[in-house]
Amino acid sequence: MRAVLHTLAFMATVLSADPVTSIDAAFIERHRETPYSTAIRTLAGEDWQRIMVPGHQANAANSSGVAQLVGEQALAMDFPMLFSGIDQSTWKLTTPGRVTPIMRAQDLAAEAWGASRTWFITTGASGGNHIATAVARALGNESIVQRSVHSSVIDGFTHANLTPHFVHGAVDTGLGSNHGVTAAQVDQMLVQHPESASVYIVSPSYFGAVADVEAIAQVAHRHGVPLIVDEAWGSHFGLHPKLPVNAARLGADLVISSTHKAVGSLTQSAMLQLGNGPLAQGLATLVDRLVRSYQSTSTSALLLASLDEARSNIVTHPEYVERALESAEEIRRRVRADRRFRDATPDILASPDAIANDPFKIAIDTRGAGITGDEAHYRLLRDHRIYCELSTSSALLLLVGATSPVDVDRFWDSLQALPEAAIEPERPFTLPASCERSMGLNEAFFADIETVPYTEAMGRVSADSLAAYPPGVPNVLPGEVLNDEVIAFLRGTAAAPSGYVRGSSDPALDTFRVVAEPRRG
Repeated sequence: MRAVLHTLAFMATVLSADPVTSIDAAFIERHRETPYSTAIRTLAGEDWQRIMVPGHQANAANSSGVAQLVGEQALAMDFPMLFSGIDQSTWKLTTPGRVTPIMRAQDLAAEAWGASRTWFITTGASGGNHIATAVARALGNESIVQRSVHSSVIDGFTHANLTPHFVHGAVDTGLGSNHGVTAAQVDQMLVQHPESASVYIVSPSYFGAVADVEAIAQVAHRHGVPLIVDEAWGSHFGLHPKLPVNAARLGADLVISSTHKAVGSLTQSAMLQLGNGPLAQGLATLVDRLVRSYQSTSTSALLLASLDEARSNIVTHPEYVERALESAEEIRRRVRADRRFRDATPDILASPDAIANDPFKIAIDTRGAGITGDEAHYRLLRDHRIYCELSTSSALLLLVGATSPVDVDRFWDSLQALPEAAIEPERPFTLPASCERSMGLNEAFFADIETVPYTEAMGRVSADSLAAYPPGVPNVLPGEVLNDEVIAFLRGTAAAPSGYVRGSSDPALDTFRVVAEPRRG
């Protein structure tokens, strides 16, 4: 309820449909502006002779394959970074203090999400996590971190030689999903590990469970440490009254937002948001330096422009969000009335960490449908050309874009056409428990390694972070001891039509990379 009230209060101010309210109208009018995208379009419309990078130089005739792939207009808009008047180089050539189009675009994004500052990044939320873990390492050697974070967080901890103290979130063994953590769990871990200098959590979960970020932020701040939230799957939060409030408004200090996932910017584009927590402003200079360190010096103008356009689109067109929400709810209504499939939303809301759920994530329980979730996923893809977000043996997960309504009838007719077995087998599903730790993340990752058959991997120390995809949560970390359960789980994921394991050198996981054992004699 608290999250709903937060969002309603914000949206009543900035997204009211009442044209009499001047503040509302002014806000909407500002967000029709797309300063960076407009600047790039204007440049592309001029008659340039390009004698510079990129090498295609917008010559569609001599780059026909690339032009056919992305279109001639995209080719013409593919300007390099440091173009005068558009981005960071402007300070050398124009009046000091002038706000450039990229700066203005990022300011508008900060206003839309209620952040105190926003950076556009073109290395995805994974790149944002690498930056955020470097921030955490600058604050101290230890951090409280949710165990079910994305694999990119573990990569960042490993490379930064940061010691994690894991807080284990809720797991739904029926659906085969990880959810989040509670404020009480975080408080307990901070008491047990007082040297920790930050807290790093995920909300919402892949299945849409929304944690109580406000309460967790209060706990972290009471212990004097900042809260970092990987909000990759909640980039649309806080932008409509029927959506949960976003982490930046709830007291988080640093937020990673994968804008392409739901808001509709191009793949690989994301945002890093400085929140409004009491410790946020103290991080601003550090974050800015790290963004510059990690960001490519050849940042894609197309990706940056897509962030600008996506922000304007979702803020100025709440009716698009309404239509997308209605299509998602219509699927849920049909599932609830169906004899075979079941709406798993109540399961998600029953999780001890969940105070809300993402309405754009639709979890369909297939355990009574005469077909596994994985088989349903595969057949929808193969026979109906319907690409769902995720499957487990027990569930099918759909992701509806926040401004992109679904063709409900097409999906529903295809779902109903799936074959039904005469007898539905039991499908107990258990995610493997965390493996025993033997070495530090950094120590194991950079150790001498060897590759062994999977039959010889049990009891050996993993050199890799191995994550079943989707959802990308690491099942074994560098320095952890491989056991039969995790080996079987990862090999089973790799064998599934819709799954693979990130971090493995062998797609089938017939072999594993492990820390080399000392030579004897």
